[in-house]
Amino acid sequence: MGRARVAINPADIKVILATDCGSTTTKAILIQKIGDEYRQTHRGEAPTTVEAPFEDVTMGVLNAVTEVGELAGRRLVDDEGNIIRPATETEGCDIYISTSSAGGGLQMMVAGVVRKMTAESAERAALGAGSIVMDVICSNDHRLPHQQIERIRQLRPDMILLSGGIDGGTQSHVVELAQIIAAANPRPRLGSDYNLPVIYAGNKDAREHVAEELEKKTHLFVVDNLRPVLEQENLAPAREKIHELFMEHVMAQAPGYAKLMAMTDAPIMPTPAAVGNILKTIAEQNDINAVCVDIGGATTDVFSVFDKQFNRTVSANLGMSYSISNVFAEAGLANIARWVPYDLNEQDLRDNVKNKMIRPTTIPQSMGSLVFEQAIAKEALRLAFIQHKSFATSLKGVQQQRTIGDVFSQETAGETLVDMMKLDLLVGSGGVLSHAPRMSQTAMMLIDSFQPTGFTRLAKDSIFMMPHLGVAAQVHPEAATEVFTKDCLVFLGTCLCPVGSGKAGKETGTYSIKFPDGKVEEGALIYNTTKVFPLPDGQTAQVTFKPARGFDVGGGKGQEVTREVHGGEVGLILDGRPRPIVLPEKPADRVAELQAWMSALDAYPMDRLHQVAESAAG
Repeated sequence: MGRARVAINPADIKVILATDCGSTTTKAILIQKIGDEYRQTHRGEAPTTVEAPFEDVTMGVLNAVTEVGELAGRRLVDDEGNIIRPATETEGCDIYISTSSAGGGLQMMVAGVVRKMTAESAERAALGAGSIVMDVICSNDHRLPHQQIERIRQLRPDMILLSGGIDGGTQSHVVELAQIIAAANPRPRLGSDYNLPVIYAGNKDAREHVAEELEKKTHLFVVDNLRPVLEQENLAPAREKIHELFMEHVMAQAPGYAKLMAMTDAPIMPTPAAVGNILKTIAEQNDINAVCVDIGGATTDVFSVFDKQFNRTVSANLGMSYSISNVFAEAGLANIARWVPYDLNEQDLRDNVKNKMIRPTTIPQSMGSLVFEQAIAKEALRLAFIQHKSFATSLKGVQQQRTIGDVFSQETAGETLVDMMKLDLLVGSGGVLSHAPRMSQTAMMLIDSFQPTGFTRLAKDSIFMMPHLGVAAQVHPEAATEVFTKDCLVFLGTCLCPVGSGKAGKETGTYSIKFPDGKVEEGALIYNTTKVFPLPDGQTAQVTFKPARGFDVGGGKGQEVTREVHGGEVGLILDGRPRPIVLPEKPADRVAELQAWMSALDAYPMDRLHQVAESAAG
């Protein structure tokens, strides 16, 4: 299905056209080789046209592409509505690629025998493939079979991933799950004339029995076991099959996608999978550990690569508009209020909450509402990252009782793979981060919510270009990574934070910073204080930090570390606050501490902030 794809030598690719079909907007970018480097040169967008009255996603695509062509002075669409290929000096592109989350993206259910083992591996596979996991059905989830059947019927997922059992192990439990899926006789969300795709990635010895239950009522696909043994996770075959079925079954049912698939030169990727792909590519090529967060109106996605292991989580209940009430419910009013740098009485706080809930999509129009929205964002990000760390763990069940029947009670969590001391790059994306009025506000939100330790480089995605680059990395990794570094990311600087137990007024360590012009800054970083040094983007400085006794910046407690650090729009940030950050309970002390931190970062005009504080007090 789709356009006959001819292998193109990456060296011959000079012009790349990429689109991302979102739920409301289709965004197109043009990447061109200028001299010896690839750069993103033009960008356009148009409303997505997957719903009535158009019901043809390619209309929005061609509108966005036409706008890019007009801006670039390059004719990209011919009179018949075809994208012109190959590129010449004045028209066309060499390759056209696309991602999509239109129509709600890829929505899946997963099923596994044990929640903390095979079901979690299945969830990891589905999330990594770019899906939203609507629910997890497992043998020990405390729901009766009829409740599980009703849940499957109610949700109508795009596909189901079924796992369970190690190869050669017990078969009965995973077969029972297959019987539950068959009894539900699930119907797909899009289209009614085809059977729901079900991927079986469990005990290979149970394949025949699973097929007997599911082949007549679903479109069954069998791949290698996700957990062939307890000590090993094998997610790639399931992820690849999810991508394939997303194209062939899910997208084929959406209005106009058959035409779009015929237009592209590489398989369409779910938008979150593309974001994960570019992060994995960057981490692999630079041999770094990285975290990326995309905070939207309804969900917050967190992606991480630690020691070459990729994880993604979707916090479907944490967002800045439609899910804002869930942030209040989960974080609590006190946790949000603690980030507001002045004393608000409870009634004013509740009024702010209600105004935001009544008008969730509004953009802050005053300093007070901006401060309050960014306080909410810190809590949404913090909670999403807690969820991510609890999911990005080492395998459960290892070195424990190995029979499936005996592991139902084993709920012991593996250790999280997320080690903040090893984190090299933290990237923020999404409206509240990407469009903050000041770069220092983005840095502040990232530091306060993720609380990095040691040396961490901070950046933001300027125009949410990561999906385009993720799919581009499939066909031209060099171009994708070059544009990612030079055009996609806006580097904010580097945060240095020593970790240890200290007291007010005592040193966390001493620093020596050698700047590019030869100037040297030396001093002590006092516990619970911060310092910011200008260091422009493109420049580096050599930092030597000697931690006080009991403090660590990555070399071990008390061990001196010398690192070359990169600059950015904010600069070099020395953060002497404890981890986790603990704000004083006394309102006056909390306000003073927050205002000192915000003043050091130049996060807000402090005179206006003081006026807002006085108004709130009055």
